[in-house]
Amino acid sequence: MNRFFIAILPPQHIQDYANDIKQYFVDNYDSRGAQNSPPHITLQPPFIMADREISILETFLENFAKNQNYLPIELDGFAAFPPRVIYMNVIKNQALLTLQSNLVNDVEGKLGIVSKGRNNHSFHPHLTVARRDLKKSDFYTAWDKFKERQVYFEFVAENITLLLHDGKKWNVKSEFSLFTD
Repeated sequence: MNRFFIAILPPQHIQDYANDIKQYFVDNYDSRGAQNSPPHITLQPPFIMADREISILETFLENFAKNQNYLPIELDGFAAFPPRVIYMNVIKNQALLTLQSNLVNDVEGKLGIVSKGRNNHSFHPHLTVARRDLKKSDFYTAWDKFKERQVYFEFVAENITLLLHDGKKWNVKSEFSLFTD
């Protein structure tokens, strides 16, 4: 059995920026959890699948992606899930909400994978830079530094990415190109 999740990965320069912030949390607060995956926006939370079903999953994702358009993504400022998580805020837009909703509906309907908190209102797109291993006291200290910090990126998502857990961290397994006219 393997653990997977499906996400949008930003371009490399944004990943580099996010990884620098993640390293700041390691260096200053001994919070390493966010380093267990590349910077990403989760579309389908982690799920388990048998080895024999991986090719079915990848074929499904290839076909799904072909029927989706590129979508604009904006990252604007920092936000938090107190008292443990700090993230780069992803601005919700209809294209992103539709892609995510279509994905979780199709993954459930065609592959039988059901997400917790499945309704569209629970989707809160974000790019985590400090995870739950951030101590509560450190969270408040760090949040005072990040809540007013300015950051803004725009990009066009051209792929969705399947990530696989190797027992220690998440790695890119495969990418699937979104269709555009």
